[in-house]
Amino acid sequence: MSSTSTSGPATLKKGDQLVFGDVVIQGGDPKPERRIVESFISAVLQSEHLNLLVGSGLTTALGSAARATSSADMTASLLTSDPALDSSIEKAASDTSKASMRGETPNIEDRLRVALAAEGGLKIVNDPRADLLEAATEEALTTLRDSVATIESAIGSAPAQHSDDGSPGPVPLLTSFLGSFAGRVPTRDRLHAFTTNYDRVLEWGAEQAGLRIVDRFVGALEPVFRSSRLEIDYHYTPPGSPKEPRHLDGVVRLTKLHGSLDWRWRGQSRQVVRQPVPFGAIQTGGVSDLLIYPNAAKDFETTLYPYADLFRDFSAAVCRPNATLVTYGYSFGDDHINRIIRDMLTIPSTHLLIISYGDDGNRVTKLVEEYRRTGQVSLMLGPTFADLNSLTQDWLPKPATATLARLQAGILTSTTPPSSTPPASSGGAHV
Repeated sequence: MSSTSTSGPATLKKGDQLVFGDVVIQGGDPKPERRIVESFISAVLQSEHLNLLVGSGLTTALGSAARATSSADMTASLLTSDPALDSSIEKAASDTSKASMRGETPNIEDRLRVALAAEGGLKIVNDPRADLLEAATEEALTTLRDSVATIESAIGSAPAQHSDDGSPGPVPLLTSFLGSFAGRVPTRDRLHAFTTNYDRVLEWGAEQAGLRIVDRFVGALEPVFRSSRLEIDYHYTPPGSPKEPRHLDGVVRLTKLHGSLDWRWRGQSRQVVRQPVPFGAIQTGGVSDLLIYPNAAKDFETTLYPYADLFRDFSAAVCRPNATLVTYGYSFGDDHINRIIRDMLTIPSTHLLIISYGDDGNRVTKLVEEYRRTGQVSLMLGPTFADLNSLTQDWLPKPATATLARLQAGILTSTTPPSSTPPASSGGAHV
């Protein structure tokens, strides 16, 4: 998508909406200039504490760029041989979905949460229906795991550019997206990326972009989840300055709030480990120790660990002065996350930027309207702004070119005679 048009002023499509402070632009209004949107986002990205929350929308966008024919199956049913039990599970899952304002149709996470809670209760009273639920939850988790791995495989095997129409594949889109957020001045607080996804798209994208990830896992062969290693960072020593180490560029902190396809609960040592699994590989083992939320591991400790530590990281990162949270592809359908975001917004110096392709259930627009008068919430809604190709090409700043543009502007200012007018720069400097 081009930011200019030869056939007249471009207008926003139905469903598009931009809210930046007092600026509100909607479908039918003229499309805003790139420099206005880009400069605002640049200011947001230079906040003292920058956080990025990625939902399933990113994987969906990359799957579309890869022209994948399937997606992660989040609507699968959970069935046993007892119709009455199935009906009770479905009703409770539907109530959970309605309470989260996601409609009456539950997703697989709703069904699994209810089924796992019911299974635990039935086991306490030695009810044989617990075995039916255990078999059904393992089957549902296996289906979910395999469908997520399938979309990983489609993304990983897609070309960088499609030969028929020249459209970009997942790699340039993802690396550009991550680069815009990760390309902060190294002296600032590191970007902290959070995701509710089970897939390894962010890890794969970081490898493609040459970024280094810092998370809670320590080790090489079978990294172990640690609660005490979060503040580790990457530094280097410039030549001639042996006593002045500097922060290395391209370092990102990563927290996966709902677990990951390669996380396992190791019962003997009572540890969470990350097992090496190739990107997109279909696993053949069981799912009883798979750590995705809601997890299948039948152990009370895993209900609290590691998820308690992960959500503590999220609240500590966003609920502090001068913190900014940018969400992409997150539908605001998780109450446990929304509660922390609302707590963040009680701090006047915090800011929330929502980038969303759509708004199922009007959850996004309701939140924006609720905080409209505080000026703490900004919105980029609709395909014109949130389509991944449009977002990376038309709106997100490029940190590397921004630095060069500022240097160019400074050189021109210092070398141009007072009577002359400096030529206009081809790339606008970012704030």
